[in-house]
Amino acid sequence: MKRVRLLLCAIIALFVCAFSASAEDKPVLKWGGDSEGNVPYMFMEPDSENKHMIGFEIDIVNALAERMGMTPQFVHNGWDNLIPGLNLGLYDIALSGLEITPEHQEEVDFSLPYYKTFLQLVVQKGNPAKINSLEDCVGKRVGTLKQSYAFFQLVEAGVDEIRTYDNEINAYQDMAHDRLDAVLMDSPIAIFYAGFNTDLEFVGKPIGEILYGIPVRKGNSELLDKLNKALVSIRDDGTLRGIYDRWNVWTPVMAEFFHDETPAKFGPDRFNAWAEYQRKGLTWKQRFDRYVSFLPTFGKASIVTLKVSVCAMALAIALGLILAVTRLFAPKFLSRIATGYIEVVRGTPVLIQLFFIFYGLPNIGLKLTPFWAGVIGLGINYAAYEAENYRAGLMAVPRAQMEGALALGMTKREALRYVVIPQAVRVSLPPVTNDFISLLKDSSLVSMITLIDLTKAYGQLANTYYDYFGIGIMVAIIYFLIGLPFVRLARYTERRLAVAIQGNRGGKHGRDTTLRPASYHN
Repeated sequence: MKRVRLLLCAIIALFVCAFSASAEDKPVLKWGGDSEGNVPYMFMEPDSENKHMIGFEIDIVNALAERMGMTPQFVHNGWDNLIPGLNLGLYDIALSGLEITPEHQEEVDFSLPYYKTFLQLVVQKGNPAKINSLEDCVGKRVGTLKQSYAFFQLVEAGVDEIRTYDNEINAYQDMAHDRLDAVLMDSPIAIFYAGFNTDLEFVGKPIGEILYGIPVRKGNSELLDKLNKALVSIRDDGTLRGIYDRWNVWTPVMAEFFHDETPAKFGPDRFNAWAEYQRKGLTWKQRFDRYVSFLPTFGKASIVTLKVSVCAMALAIALGLILAVTRLFAPKFLSRIATGYIEVVRGTPVLIQLFFIFYGLPNIGLKLTPFWAGVIGLGINYAAYEAENYRAGLMAVPRAQMEGALALGMTKREALRYVVIPQAVRVSLPPVTNDFISLLKDSSLVSMITLIDLTKAYGQLANTYYDYFGIGIMVAIIYFLIGLPFVRLARYTERRLAVAIQGNRGGKHGRDTTLRPASYHN
């Protein structure tokens, strides 16, 4: 019996190992999407402690990955950067209500369409602007998503005051606050964002025709074939229809598109859960508990923010010192190069520099991860400013210091290293610590290149809960707490430096011996 038991245990162990190995051997399907708001496509589940992603496109990609024998892995990116990110190789496919348009088809190959919809006009309750069609929008303030099908429809209709947004909820909130006369967006967006707002209403007939597809990189025919087969499979067995029913996005347009007039087999439970969440109010305790539940999310995002900021500042300090020394002491040719670098970098926006590094450099074969692209982008930008701080510090060291060092037999390099630069760094410390605080806040720009930092986490949660006020205060406090130690450090160095300088003022005979600017160029 003992041997039988051992044999059974061995067989079970082999089955477990085989199963684990097969699970681990599943290839990964990386897919990109915009998780900031983006209801009902993909968004953070409001009442979930783990803050995991839900949405009808989440359900679709999970079903597709299962049919393809792959494990889905999500990569966040902004909606307007999804196709550039795909071509960079950040992920294999993208889903986020991406429209099959001629412009998009020039860049990527699309799968078979998986959803068909239209544009829906939404106005304030009572329709004070008297808008019922695209033609009525001329001369009015109309909001939509930037670079979307709706945007180009408004341009074609001759609407001149088009206000574009990164996030859907901001447009509908602006209209509720009387900043817009109408909003034009895809029907699923209008249903989930405006359908529960008693201050808004739908008007007009369906506008245009929109087909959603899943893009893959051009030439990747093998993945495209697998994707199309999986799409046909989940369409034909009713899986896709079930997803649309549960999210309440099955429409007569879809019934005609899929040639499926059968009654729904599933109730709109996902939609109803969202609707119930929107209707219910919260007590102060429930609201407080919700804010507490955000802390793990903000904690992870804070680590990203701090790591990017510290690494970028270390690069900025080192490169800035090299630039300052080169500008003042190097031969004229190198000095001009350093000066040109400083002027060009200070004269262009840091966001443009980040986009160039992350999306532009791969065109010449240089691909960087989002983290290192953010570090290098912020680092080289702030290096230009640190170079000017160090230049001021170097020029504040009296010329006699250099002359004395040379008279003692030091070479010019030794005089710089042991005499001039240490004094200059000491003078430059207060502005350098202040610049780190500025860089900490500017690190929010790395959210534009797929990193989930504090600012991006704020956008995701605020768009999910429609709460920019309370969550915004939380994020502001976190930024303040992260920066507080460095504020204290800056004040400490300022006080120490002030004491040192005051000690040099007015010697025995009251003479002023403070450091004076001087040029080291011959």
